[in-house]
Amino acid sequence: MRRRVLYLLGFLILAVLVVRVVLLVTKESGGGRQGFASPPVAVEVDRVRFGPIQEVRQFTGSVHPQYQYVVAPKVSGRIIEMRKRIGDRIEKGDVIARIDDAEYQQAVREAEASLKIAQASLTEARSQLSLTTQELERVRSLEQKGIASSAELDAAKTSSDAQQSRLKLAEAQVELQEATLRSAQIRLDYTVLVAPEPGFAGERFVDEGSLLAPNAPVISVIGIDKVIIRTTIIERDYGLIRVGQHTEVRVDAFPSERFMGQVARIAPMLQQASRMAQMEIEVLNDALILKPGMFARVDVVLAEKDAARIVPSQALVNRDGQRGVFVIDPADPTARYVPVEVGIVTPEETEILSPEIQGLVVTLGQHLLADGSPVILPRGAGETEEDTPGGAGRESEGEETRP
Repeated sequence: MRRRVLYLLGFLILAVLVVRVVLLVTKESGGGRQGFASPPVAVEVDRVRFGPIQEVRQFTGSVHPQYQYVVAPKVSGRIIEMRKRIGDRIEKGDVIARIDDAEYQQAVREAEASLKIAQASLTEARSQLSLTTQELERVRSLEQKGIASSAELDAAKTSSDAQQSRLKLAEAQVELQEATLRSAQIRLDYTVLVAPEPGFAGERFVDEGSLLAPNAPVISVIGIDKVIIRTTIIERDYGLIRVGQHTEVRVDAFPSERFMGQVARIAPMLQQASRMAQMEIEVLNDALILKPGMFARVDVVLAEKDAARIVPSQALVNRDGQRGVFVIDPADPTARYVPVEVGIVTPEETEILSPEIQGLVVTLGQHLLADGSPVILPRGAGETEEDTPGGAGRESEGEETRP
């Protein structure tokens, strides 16, 4: 009994070794073409198509307003009126708030009174100068006739020169008071806060009755007729991005909406710590849907073609570092491996630059194939017309052969 068991074990071990040798020989002979015939492999296929293709990179960033500023007073005082609240539309020159201006009006009145005094002093100085000038001419005439002495003439000249100095002083006083009045009027104007640019009230910081110091924020204004998406580019993609490239923007708040924009600015340097560069995308926001602070996904079109030879990206295989596809002629269901040169590559589709392949390509089951392997095609795989540039319309509309 024990001897039979040993014989049985030996037979099983020998059978396993024979199977291993057969499999090894089959693999080395290229799937058994020279020794044992390999069975046909069931595969899924798709057709080579002609149509448009785009290479797209996706970036993430945040929405920012085109511009943003804070309205703040240049003078101190208590707010007596606030005309805008958050979300209100603000036009250029609109009054945002008013500050109690009683003290500033009083300063204007004082400056006006001081100016009148200075102007009166100037008028008096001009009159005195006219008198001293006439007196000088009279004494000079008498001195020429020998009636007046030289001392009297010198005294008249001194009096005239002194009066001219007083006139200049009076003129300077008038200029000083005019400048003081202008300064008081400017400070009075500062009590009315106006918007220098149009936009929307984004944030309100104070209410009526608040006592403000100079430069204290009152309200922030944002311009969102056009928005900016700020994002970053990694070093690998830096050379692929150019100013002017078209983009498509999506936000989580409106998942069904697509917003078209373009690359507006690219930083001329990469941050040393992150190896990333800043990028800005400008997007028209006529409907005012995009709001600052939203999370945005940006698709940048790096390259596009209107007519290209396209295969599904899953049809590509790598053999010895070379990309290729398995091409099948429906009349002869045998897989033929063809090395290819690719152009634009997307997760779904790949452009084939050369050679000019046509017909069917294997999209599932390539790992079981070798050059010349027999295949089993899905039902109806060879019944559609071969995809040519003239027939691109039907194929691009979805008339693909499916198992």
